[in-house]
Amino acid sequence: MAKKRLLIVAHAPSTNTARLRDAVESGANHSDIDGVSVHAMSPFEAGPDDVLAAHAIILGTTENLGYMSGALKDFFDRVYYPCLEETQGTPYALFIRAGHDGTGTRRSVETIVTGLRWRAIQDPLICRGDFQEDFVDQCVELGMTMAAGLEAGVF
Repeated sequence: MAKKRLLIVAHAPSTNTARLRDAVESGANHSDIDGVSVHAMSPFEAGPDDVLAAHAIILGTTENLGYMSGALKDFFDRVYYPCLEETQGTPYALFIRAGHDGTGTRRSVETIVTGLRWRAIQDPLICRGDFQEDFVDQCVELGMTMAAGLEAGVF
């Protein structure tokens, strides 16, 4: 049986945000999960073909002036119309590295994925305030949850 494809599209401009992206990828690649192929990409690298090939997507962004990162917005600008009709119902998850509360960032991403008609598998993970080591563990869990659910056919 072919592996299901999990796409991780995360903007990681700093060491700490790269640690979060890597933690999501690590969780998704857990040794107990073998039916999922994980592909982590920068929003600048990912395009419509990557989205169309994915069975599920994890999005990651920083909070930038109360909005998603420009990199993730660029990704959405490039994939929106080519994927609009073909990816409805795609399960997705979101993690946000927020220096403040992440509310505007969450809203900006959710507005776009609502238009795409993607389906959230859980509330967004918002890593608020000063960086905490617990954020890394939460991101590992997010990646593992998405990959395990995808492998099991839950979403």
